Amino acid sequence: METPDCGIPPELARRMTMAEQYEYLRTRLTRRRTLVTAGAVAGGLLTGCAGGDDSPSPGRRTTPPSPTPSVSGSVVAPFGRHLAFGADPKTQMRISWQVPLAVKKPYVRVGTRPDDLGRRIEAEIRDLHTPGLEGVRAALDQFYVHAALDTLRPGTTYYYGVGHDGFDPASPGNRGTIGSFRTAPAAPERFVFTAFGDQGVSQAAAANDNLLLREKPAFHLHAGDICYANGNGRGTKEDGYDPAFWDLFLKQNEPVAKSVPWMVTTGNHDMEAWYSPDGYGGQLARFSLPDNGFDPRTAPGVYAFTYGNVGFVALDANDVSYEIPANLGYSGGRQTAWLDRKLGELRASSAVDFVVVFFHHCAYSTSTHASDGGVRAQWLPLFAKHQVDLVINGHNHVYERTDAIRDGEVGRPVPIGASTDPTRDGIVYVTAGGGGRDLYGFPSGAPESYEGHVRDRESVETFRWTKSQKSDAETVEWSRVRYRGFSLLSVEAETGTRPRLKVSALAQSGERIDHFEVRRGG
Repeated sequence: METPDCGIPPELARRMTMAEQYEYLRTRLTRRRTLVTAGAVAGGLLTGCAGGDDSPSPGRRTTPPSPTPSVSGSVVAPFGRHLAFGADPKTQMRISWQVPLAVKKPYVRVGTRPDDLGRRIEAEIRDLHTPGLEGVRAALDQFYVHAALDTLRPGTTYYYGVGHDGFDPASPGNRGTIGSFRTAPAAPERFVFTAFGDQGVSQAAAANDNLLLREKPAFHLHAGDICYANGNGRGTKEDGYDPAFWDLFLKQNEPVAKSVPWMVTTGNHDMEAWYSPDGYGGQLARFSLPDNGFDPRTAPGVYAFTYGNVGFVALDANDVSYEIPANLGYSGGRQTAWLDRKLGELRASSAVDFVVVFFHHCAYSTSTHASDGGVRAQWLPLFAKHQVDLVINGHNHVYERTDAIRDGEVGRPVPIGASTDPTRDGIVYVTAGGGGRDLYGFPSGAPESYEGHVRDRESVETFRWTKSQKSDAETVEWSRVRYRGFSLLSVEAETGTRPRLKVSALAQSGERIDHFEVRRGG
């Protein structure tokens, strides 16, 4: 078959990485605007430069639509499927995907067998228009589709397919697009979750996805800086920005995110100032996350959910960051007040053994960005008040883990393989920023130290960090494990008479670089 004029020759595409395909197509699309997005072509999703139809898209719009060509929906293939829990993972799932052009009447088919998808649920399109910038990027229309599945049965595997007028996932030619997911169990049982931040689009990012799948997690936590379409991450319109990176990101992660709920929060590179409010319009268009935060319409990366015996809280550290002040104070204190209430509710629940908080900017790190004084000032007193069990951050593109910290100092050393009790020792903070973006380093006075390569020191140096309105360096005793490499966090939650969190960090090779346990009252 002849390659469409807007695509990449198949033999060439097979030899190119996702990023290389993106650059090839970006250059071509800048020279000559075509009918399909760069991501749709790079993913090999269409057999020609066509898709969509000429009618208004159903559902809520986040931006004014641009005119779209009139073609049959049968030539428009969905891509970039990604799942997320609703507020109750036992009964709610959100299914999201992308289409290269607007389509009519999008929907999800779902059932408990792959050959019986009789239940049909309507979906909504949220379209996003990014104007062109002469000599830099072409204008781009992106169409994200979302369906809310409620009243599901706990602990049940469901099969699903996404479609629209002209594309039925249950038809014989499309059955290969059917995916599956599993709801949370009705009663707590052992489960695994994974976590990292700072992923982007790269061979390393895709390799981390493969490692993630081998862990068979119930879900994945993404600690922000999701795609890096915003290159500079300052939260202003002067940042370099190309929204077509999102097409490639969603295509890259589809093999994982179509079956593993992808629970994201907001990093500084996720503040896309071209969309309101506060640069979060893009996140509102692309993701459907639990809507139980202080204001899901303006802060989509702030929410909570409980899975098994663990309560999880996602926060937007852009609201409190001294280092990157574009959105400093945007919530007017509402996020921090909500955090205090939510942590209190979770800690008071007899069904919750552990509380895990995840957000982007680091509370404790020695690497490039070091620590953020705003995070420390606003949130650490609440973590201590409610005895949070584990805090997961990104932002610094390394793996680093602290001892248990109490009142700003080491409450108890936690060597590799040790156990810690937050009620007695304090809180362990993990930086899991090795998701796939270019790696950072550590100061010369903070050498790497990890499992199989331990170099314990009484104290190490940090890079300069934002204590208030000033930056400074310090010498610290709390940095226990440091690894400069791509990695992810894998956490096994156990129930029973002595519940525990078994925390492991894995290098991209699968080799373990750290492990420790969290037990309460042990």
